[in-house]
Amino acid sequence: MISRTPPHDLRRSAAGAALALLLVPAVPAPAAEAPGPHAHAGGVGTPVTSAEGEPLGVVQFPTSCAPEAQVELERGLALVHHMNYERAEPAFLAASHLDPECALAYWGIAMSWVHPLWPDTVSAEQRAEGEMLLARARQAAHTSDRERAWIDALAAYYRGAERSERERVASFRDGWSAVHAAHPDDPEAALFHALGLLATAPAEDKSYANQLEAGRMLEGLLEQMPHHPGAHHYTIHAYDFPPLAGRALDIARRYDALAPENTHALHMTSHIFTRLGLWPESIEFNVRAARAAERRTPAGEVLHHHLHALDYLAYAYLQRADDVAAEAVLAAMIALQPPYYESPVSAYALAAVPARLALERRDWQRAATLRPRTPAELAWDRYPHLEAITWFALALGAAHTGALDDARAAVAELARLEERARGLGQAYDWGLQVAIQRLAAEAWIENAAGNTEGALELARKAAEMESTTEKNPVTPGEVLPANELYGDLLAAAGRQREAVAAYEVALERSPNRFNSLSGAAGAAERAGELALAESFYRQLAEVCPQPTGRHAEIQQAQRFLEARRKAT
Repeated sequence: MISRTPPHDLRRSAAGAALALLLVPAVPAPAAEAPGPHAHAGGVGTPVTSAEGEPLGVVQFPTSCAPEAQVELERGLALVHHMNYERAEPAFLAASHLDPECALAYWGIAMSWVHPLWPDTVSAEQRAEGEMLLARARQAAHTSDRERAWIDALAAYYRGAERSERERVASFRDGWSAVHAAHPDDPEAALFHALGLLATAPAEDKSYANQLEAGRMLEGLLEQMPHHPGAHHYTIHAYDFPPLAGRALDIARRYDALAPENTHALHMTSHIFTRLGLWPESIEFNVRAARAAERRTPAGEVLHHHLHALDYLAYAYLQRADDVAAEAVLAAMIALQPPYYESPVSAYALAAVPARLALERRDWQRAATLRPRTPAELAWDRYPHLEAITWFALALGAAHTGALDDARAAVAELARLEERARGLGQAYDWGLQVAIQRLAAEAWIENAAGNTEGALELARKAAEMESTTEKNPVTPGEVLPANELYGDLLAAAGRQREAVAAYEVALERSPNRFNSLSGAAGAAERAGELALAESFYRQLAEVCPQPTGRHAEIQQAQRFLEARRKAT
C-alpha cells in the first residue's frame, strides 16, 4: 500500500508561517509612472483605476452607454486584460446596474468567464447563462454596429452545447479576427484577436507562427498605447517560449509600473524571467505579487493569483539552491486557510509546490509519502491532470526507495488519470503531459528492477515526447523535466557524454535549472571534458551565490573550480 501519511505536519501554525515569510526579503515597489489622460501617441484612451484606487493602465473603450456606467466598463476591460477575471465581473455587473440598457455591460459579464489561455473551461451552467447575457446585450438600446460585432465575437465561443474547449477557443479567435478586419482602428479588438491567436497556437509548431504574428501586432499597439495593460500582458504571453523570451524582457521589466499593486501584473513579469533563468528578478516580482494577493475574494476564498505566485516563487528559490526560502514558501502556502478559489491554477500550485520541494532536492522518502488530492477542499475530480503531479512524485519516490509495488501502483493511477485527462477536451493536451510523467516514472521502476536498457528506452521516449510540447503558462516548469531525468539515467548507466547532451536539451528549455546544470557538470567531469565541466560548474556557482541547501552538489562545484584554479 502507498502511505497516505505526509512526512511533515502539514497543519503548521500561522505563527510559523508568519516567521517563514520573514525569510522572504521585502522588495519595495517602485513608484508607478502615472500616465495622464493623453500620455500616449495621439492622446487616445483613458487611465483606469480599480475600485480601491489602484492604477490599472490605459484603455481605449468608447461605448454607447451612460457616462455613469463608463468608468465601470473601462475598469472591467482593464481587469480582463490583466486576467483579473474575478474582479472584472463585478465591474461589468455594476455597469449593468448603472445603465440597464448598456449592451457591453452584459457582454463584459460573459467575457469575464472566458479565459482563453488558462487551463479551465466555462461550465455548462455558465455557458447557458452566457448565451442569455449575450441575448440581453443584443436587445439593449445603448449599442452600436461595433459593439454588436463585439457581442457576436464572444457569442461564437458560447454557441453550441456539444463542443470541446478547443473548438470554442478557435471560434473565439475567428470571431475576433472578423471584428479586427471590420474595425482595424479598434485597438481593443486587435488585442482580443491577438489573444485568440495565442490561445490556438499549435503546441507542436516550433516556428511559433501564431505567437510571432500576435507579437508583431502587440508591439505595434504598444507603440500607440505604451500604458495599455493588455498590450503588455499578451506580449509576454506571445514570447513566453525559450527562443522568443528575450524579445519581451524590456516589456516584462516595465509592466509592473502600469499596475504596481495588481498581483497578476506583478507576477506576469516572471514568466519571462523564468524562461531566461533570471531567478533574482523572478523572486522579487513574485514576492510582490504574493503580497498584493493577500486579500481574499469577496467570497472569502484564497486567490488563485496568490497560489500561482507562490508556485513560481518556490521554483525560483529551488533553482538558487535556497532551500530554506523554498520551505518557507511551502509553509506560507500551508498556513493559508480554506476556502480556496476553485480553479486549476489553485490546484496546480497546491499539488506542485510540495512535489517540487521533494523531487528537486532528491528527497525520495519525502516524495514517497506525499498525499494525493491535498487539500481536500478542492474539487480534485475536475483536475485529473493536476492530481497526476502527486502520483508522479509518489512513483519516483517509491522507485528510488525500493518500494516497487507502491511505485507500480502509482503508475497505474497515472495511467487512469492520463485517460481522464485526454477526455478533458481542453486546447492544451494535458493527457500528453501525464503520459510523459507515466513513462518517466516507469523508466525509474525498470531501472530499480535492474533493467537498465529498458529504463533508458522508456526515459528516451518520454524525453522525445516532452521535446514536442510546450509548458502551459500555469507552470513555471515541469515538476521534473523528462530530459533531465533521462540525463540522470544515462549518467547512472555510465553514459556520461550522452547524459551531457540530455541535460543540455533540458537547459535549452529551462535555462539555469540547478539540477540540469549540476548533472551536466558532473557528467562532463566524469567524461574527462574538464573545460565543459568548468563552464557548467561556474554557471552553477553564479546561479547559487548563497545556497542554503544541496550542499554536496555545491561543494563538488567549489572543489572542482578550486582545483582548476590551482592547476592554472
